[in-house]
Amino acid sequence: QVQLVESGGGLVQAGGSLRLSCAASGRTFSSYGMGWFRQAPGKERDCVAAINWSGASTYYANSVKGRFTISRDNAKNTVYLQMNSLKLEDTAVYYCAADDAGRLTSRIYEYDYWGQGTQVTVSS
Repeated sequence: QVQLVESGGGLVQAGGSLRLSCAASGRTFSSYGMGWFRQAPGKERDCVAAINWSGASTYYANSVKGRFTISRDNAKNTVYLQMNSLKLEDTAVYYCAADDAGRLTSRIYEYDYWGQGTQVTVSS
């Protein structure tokens, strides 16, 4: 069992940056694959970035490639999402999720644990 708590969301102007953090409880964080998902009103929850257990492999959705960076610090039980050059369409609730198989995956159904989400709002 792992509990995930996101932080770092907020209101930012278009072109600005935010860094989201997701702190995990439990001693086995380093074995989990981690993902960041987002959900805008009326839309499905989609994966924007993922990282495998070691941090050696990452995935990015096409819409965020070159702007977002996922990373993890297993010593701190934390995964990060650095978001640069933010656009209006990045506005959503952002969730972190953990896959106890340690995979690099963007498939929502392969994630076992979820945080409560943090709101990111990009204004013009």
